[in-house]
Amino acid sequence: MITVTPLAAAQIVKSAPQAGAGEICLRLAARLGDGGVIEYGMGFDEATDGDTKVVTNGITIVVSAGSIELLTGATLDYVEINPGEQRFIFINPNDPAHKLPKSVD
Repeated sequence: MITVTPLAAAQIVKSAPQAGAGEICLRLAARLGDGGVIEYGMGFDEATDGDTKVVTNGITIVVSAGSIELLTGATLDYVEINPGEQRFIFINPNDPAHKLPKSVD
């Protein structure tokens, strides 16, 4: 369903105590924004009825029914965007903004 890379998992584990998260799950959310691009959200939260729950690289992820279709097959990574600037990114085959051009044979 959703994958968390080892680098993202390490950063989530590091951030949890700072956020006072403890044993709480990481909630991922997605919605279709203007122009058909997927908008993402994430934060520490408790699982509720109807959530899909998955454990990947030691991180428990919860996703509501309204976001599951948009996030299926996605990967959460933690990358260096510019020197010294790191952030979480979603690599998502469902998001037109993340489609790679087809190679020409």
